[in-house]
Parts: sequence; structure tokens; C-alpha cells
Amino acid sequence: MQDLDVAQPLVSVVIATYNMGQYLPQAVDSILQQTWKKLEIIVVDDGSTDNTPEVMLNYSTDSRVNYIRNENQGQPKAKNCGIKNTKGDFIAFCDADDFWEANKLEIQMPLFSNPKVGVVYSEVSFIDEHNRRYTKEDHEVRHSGTITNQMLIENFVPFGTSIIRRSCIDQNGVFDEEFRMGIDWDLWLRYSLDWEFKYTPEKTYIYRVWSGQMSNNYRGRYDHAKRILTKFVNLYGQQLNPVFVKKAWADMYVREASVYARNEKLFLMPLKNIVRGIALDPFKLHGWKALVKLLIGRY
Repeated sequence: MQDLDVAQPLVSVVIATYNMGQYLPQAVDSILQQTWKKLEIIVVDDGSTDNTPEVMLNYSTDSRVNYIRNENQGQPKAKNCGIKNTKGDFIAFCDADDFWEANKLEIQMPLFSNPKVGVVYSEVSFIDEHNRRYTKEDHEVRHSGTITNQMLIENFVPFGTSIIRRSCIDQNGVFDEEFRMGIDWDLWLRYSLDWEFKYTPEKTYIYRVWSGQMSNNYRGRYDHAKRILTKFVNLYGQQLNPVFVKKAWADMYVREASVYARNEKLFLMPLKNIVRGIALDPFKLHGWKALVKLLIGRY
């Protein structure tokens, strides 16, 4: 390995946290223990009411850790505050209840050797609230290169695994504070217009699944997803492939219909959306399967 302090660029890691004092030290320590030594951590406390300030006192003498305490303003503003206080040419993220493998940066940073690559991301592994690792079946298809068409249809980038070249932020902006959910999908859509993405199948990020996470707010999720897609198409439609825009809306309608049919046992609203999806993308088998399941009451 090359001399880390001389040959390697500074990586800034943003942790936006709210009432995660019980898990925050594990996240911070996993970053400080990286084999890649040239890094800084910006912890943005979004108005926590737990013991987060006391926890962060343990890092007050470490020059690599910058602790910022704000009033509660929500996730997008907290993350943007962190970004604005970074100094590195590369910016990474870690949720306060997750953590990194020790060699995460060592694995991902060399993939930026191509100057066209703006985002490098990886695979994830899973852990429960008692720090027990487990295997979770994942059929997600990841993509590298120019990925706008694929990203229109589905956000396949696990956010916490991502490392971003600062030039992406300078050129394409930070998180859109208009949205409370889906902010990473909006970010990746914008970045994908000008930058290539690079995926590595190695598991560098540990995602915690536990009872204290945000509830499965599917209504809010789909409301924001439709708003994000609408805004993106309105702003950048001339740069987009209209075939994939149709496919994106078709997939959106069918997925939303399936969720409502499964969770609320509705019929007319899902039927309407599935038909809209099939009309936009009649050759996608997913829509026809959803229609059959709805008609025979299998949701």
C-alpha cells in the first residue's frame, strides 16, 4: 500500500444523527479505524434529546472529528450542513446506527482512478440491534457506468455505501431540501446526467435493521417519489430518453398499486394505477402479473 498520508486524498465523512447515542460510537469508531488514514468526520447532531452530546465528548480531543449541534431541522438540512463543513475532495456518508468495514475506503477509493467516475458504491451486509450479523437475500441489480436510464426506474445505490467526488457537488448540487424522503434518489438522478457510477460487489457497509427505525411510511415514500420524478423530468427532460421516462412512470404506478393492495386491501385505486402502468409499458411482465394478482385477490 502507498503512504496513506502523502499519496491519498482527504475523505470527509458526514454522519447526520438524531437520538442515536446508543449506536453513534460504533459508527464513529468504525471510521476512525479505517486502514485509510487521511480522513475527517463531521457529525451533525440534528437536535438530539438523548445522550448524544455526552457521547461526543469522548471525541473532543480528536482533531479528525468535528461535532456540530443544531436545532432539529430534518435529514436533508443536517446532511447539507455536514457537506458544507467538509474539506475533502471526496465525501462519504454513514448513518449513525450503521457502521463501516475497516477497509471500506481502501477498497472503494482506487475506483476513482477514472476521472469520469463521480460516485463509487458497494454492497451491504446486515446486522440487528444486538450486533448479530445475518444474511439477507437481495435480488437488487446494481449498475456501473452511465446509469440514468436504470436510475429512473429504481434507486439501486445503497446510500451509506456511496463515496462522492466533490466535483459532483460543485457541479450538480447538494440534497434538495424540498424533499424529506427519497433525497438520495434525487441526488443520484442529478449526478447521473454528468457522471459515471462505479459499483464494487464487496460488502463495505453494515446496515442495521432494528425496531427503532422509521416506520414503513409507504404513503410518504410514494408521494415523494412521484414528486421527485416529476421535478427531475420537468427540469432535465430534454436530456432524458423518453422511452425510459415512460418505463419509470409505469414502474412507479405498478409498484405503488401493489403496495396499497397488499397493505390496505384496496381494489379500485390499485386497478387504476396498474392499468396506467401497463398502458405506458405494455411489454413489461411485472404490470400484467400485478393485474392478475389483484383480480384474483392474491395480494
